[in-house]
This record gives sequence, structure tokens and C-alpha cells, in this order.
Amino acid sequence: MEHVSVVGTGNMGGAFLKGLARTDDYHLTAIDPDEDALAAVADAADETTTDSAAARDADVVVLAVKPDVVAPALEDLDLREDQTLVTLAAGVPRAFVAERTDASVVRVMPNVAAETGNTAAAATEAGITGEVRELLDAVGEFVVVDEDRMDVATSVNGSGPAFAFYLIEAMKDAGVAGGLDPEEAETLAAQTFKGAAETVLRDDRSVDELIDAVCSPNGTTIEGMDVLWDSEADEAVQDAVGAAGERSRELSEAFGNE
Repeated sequence: MEHVSVVGTGNMGGAFLKGLARTDDYHLTAIDPDEDALAAVADAADETTTDSAAARDADVVVLAVKPDVVAPALEDLDLREDQTLVTLAAGVPRAFVAERTDASVVRVMPNVAAETGNTAAAATEAGITGEVRELLDAVGEFVVVDEDRMDVATSVNGSGPAFAFYLIEAMKDAGVAGGLDPEEAETLAAQTFKGAAETVLRDDRSVDELIDAVCSPNGTTIEGMDVLWDSEADEAVQDAVGAAGERSRELSEAFGNE
């Protein structure tokens, strides 16, 4: 059984660890100086510790700390050449991490849906290995990109859940305004997004073709789509993704200057 240590068990690290725990394929060690953070993932981990030295016992180490904590965290990690370090820190270049460890490094940007095995992740082509591919397969879907595409990938899949939550809330509110119970409306809106996403992933048709398929002439859906097509909703989403991507680039540039 492969041994994986997750360093940093906050929102992202905790979600990643819990997602791996669903498979029963990994021996999982949770490492965090915060006892409360460890307590939150204790049921999913095989062991928890505040000692970063425990990472040396792992085959794969997942570094899931905030960008400004990456450098000091790497100083505490004395990893071997035969270990793999998966860094999840947004905006932190792979080279910045690789210069500070002997381990093989791959940069990955997942999202919090890793907890349910439904993450969307982007991984750098540099440093990707079979064991990392299996790790990412265990928590969802992933794509491999050149590192110069990681900022836009971060804005789409890393920040994307918040944008999707926003749209789900808007549909829920519309349902409530029409008389649905809030819990009923939330279930219908969230499951609709889930089902639509699964259809996009599994169906050979394009998104435009799928829209056409559910828009019957003179039906209800086409009436709603006419409102969206006449609005600037698509531009607002694109602007949100663009703003997130620009922030990721700013973070990358800051680390590149160090």
C-alpha cells in the first residue's frame, strides 16, 4: 500500500486527504501544526502528527499549505531523492519548490471537490509520474498542461467551484421566489448542475449541441435561454475567471522574483 503524507490539512489539504481515504488504497498520514486541523481529518487519516519529519516515511508527500507558507514549510521538510512532492499551492512555480527539496516535484491545482472524488485538477507535465496520475485519478478528473497554462487552469478549476456555487445559489433563489421550499430548491439546483456537468463529461456532443437538445421550439427552456443569450452573463463569468487568473499570475511573478 502506497504511503502518502499530506502536509497542511486545511480546506484543500483536508479535502484531498479525505478523497484519498475513500479509496482504501493508501496509507495516509496527516501533518499539521494545528491540532484542530488534524482533529478535523482524524477519521480519514491512518495517523496524524504535528511533526513534519514524519513526511520522510512517505512515498508521496502532498504539500497543501498557503503560498506564503511554502518556503518555511519546505525548510522543515527533509525529503529524499526517491520521494515525490506534489505541491498544491496556488501561484507557486514548480521551480521555486524544486530548488528547495531533493524530492521530485510536480505542481497540481485541484479543488475542494476532491473530498467526494469529484475534483477537477490540472497538473504540470514536468514532474508527472504514474503514481501521481493514479493519485489524481483517485480523487476525480485531471488534465496535464504546460506550466505556463497553470494560471488559467487555476482560475477555471481552482476558483471555479465558488463561481458554480454562486450560480447554484442564484437558481435556488429563483426557485424559492417561485414558491419552492429552500431545501427543495437547493437540492434541485445543485443536482441539476451535477447532472449537467456529468453529461458534458460523458456525452460526445458539444455544449452548444447539448443546449440545442434541451431547447424544444416554443418550449420553456428556449424562453429562459433567450434571456441568457440577450444578457451579459457569459461575459461576467469570463471576467471572473480572468480576474482569478490574473491574481494567480501576480502570485507566480512574486515568487519568481525571490
